[in-house]
Amino acid sequence: MTQPATFTTLILFSLFSSFSGNGQQLTEAEYAEKGKYIWEHFVPQSGQAKFVQGELLRAIEKLRDEAQRNGNGNFNNQCHGLLVDYLRSKLTDPTLFSEEKIQGINAELDLLNNAQAPYTHDAPYDYITNRIIDWFMHYGESLEHTPNPNLNC
Repeated sequence: MTQPATFTTLILFSLFSSFSGNGQQLTEAEYAEKGKYIWEHFVPQSGQAKFVQGELLRAIEKLRDEAQRNGNGNFNNQCHGLLVDYLRSKLTDPTLFSEEKIQGINAELDLLNNAQAPYTHDAPYDYITNRIIDWFMHYGESLEHTPNPNLNC
């Protein structure tokens, strides 16, 4: 399935190498490979994803695209604000991440949740993408996403 050009940035991961939630250390290439797999198999061409990992990846890439391509000119709470909330709800899971890691996730999401100050550097998006992959490795492929009827993007 054809996806927006922003996916190419997905494989350009930041220096935020880390451990997956299950203690397994991943290389940047492994993160990139798993990210590509999620993108190709779980992110639809349009609309919300059927499975959580697809919706998480779709959410971070929509945020990246809005900031980098549009300078947050169309940032709104019915789209981008809800996407940040969704990412936060899934990625601040204490059964998966340490309190320190959760604080880092929240700090990065706070950077991205500002309509007046678009964050255009890749590092926070890549950090969150890696946490999405950690989430995926922990929970697998079978958790269905419940579409948000209030999400307007």
